[in-house]
Amino acid sequence: MNIDKFKTPYKYPSFLLEASGEKGDFSRFGIDIPFVFFHKKQFFMLCTGFNGIGYQSAFAVSDDLLHWKYRNLLLPPDQEKRWDSQNTGCACLLKEYNDLQHLPVLKKFQNKYWMVYESYPENGYEAGAAQIGLAWCEDDNLLEWHRLGEPILSWKDGDEWERGGLYNTCLIFYNDKFYLFYNAKDQNEVWKEQIGVVVSEDMFHWKRICDGPLLTVSENGFDSRFVSNPYLVKTDNKWVMFYFGFDNLHAQEGIAWGKDLLHWIKSEKPILTCGCKGEIDEIHEHKPCVICYNGRLYHFYCGVRKARQGEKNSIYGEVRGICVASSEPFEE
Repeated sequence: MNIDKFKTPYKYPSFLLEASGEKGDFSRFGIDIPFVFFHKKQFFMLCTGFNGIGYQSAFAVSDDLLHWKYRNLLLPPDQEKRWDSQNTGCACLLKEYNDLQHLPVLKKFQNKYWMVYESYPENGYEAGAAQIGLAWCEDDNLLEWHRLGEPILSWKDGDEWERGGLYNTCLIFYNDKFYLFYNAKDQNEVWKEQIGVVVSEDMFHWKRICDGPLLTVSENGFDSRFVSNPYLVKTDNKWVMFYFGFDNLHAQEGIAWGKDLLHWIKSEKPILTCGCKGEIDEIHEHKPCVICYNGRLYHFYCGVRKARQGEKNSIYGEVRGICVASSEPFEE
């Protein structure tokens, strides 16, 4: 397949949203995992922040896809001793359209909106083996969300390649079935990360249908250690999966394609690469969300750069935020 039409070589020069550095803020040390959709005449972005202890997600809104303001926080830490009481990182929502040429809007199922999230069992940055949960909302303003009582997918039921935890999902409804694509790591330290899939007819009971990961790492490739964060669309009667690869130095965006949801061919080279020294994505650019609006592609991702002296919003010597690249130049 010719992947040139999916390339977005023009990068917006500044973060759309970035770590705040403010004590007590949900995004003090990072903002991550963009998921963009259109709702009630506005663009929404689902994103996840890290405050130094745990994760919480939020909606941001925009009129032009470039200037964003936070709107409301989601799924706050629970005082009860639930499986997900420590933190919640919301990754995606159920969409109405899979076609890249349609703006993504939300789909209702059982008269509710649905959001997939992961929760880590310990305080800290990706601390412990995460499990995947489901939350629902009947409010068209997307303000009041409710969690199911138990995880819908756990590493405890998986194979060896999943034993380090599951997270960062993409939920697809196609041919009367739900498909949930997810990241899995094989252990908690120096792990390998790959993409799996489960299928459901009711969104509550899920079945693994593949022997092993669906998308695997490539020896000596840009994705030699991680192949992660699937984001799927359909175009020209083919499925396209954006993801990121990591080779122990940099994370960069990749692309795969297939005629169905279970058989994929990966491009050997990344479709979007890290920036030059000093740019906002000089270390990593990863975790894709790609939409088409007014005939141009917008490729949202998390960019990571080196911290500068005195910055309060850095962690582990890095600053991370939400970025965007496009198929056409941005106006100055």
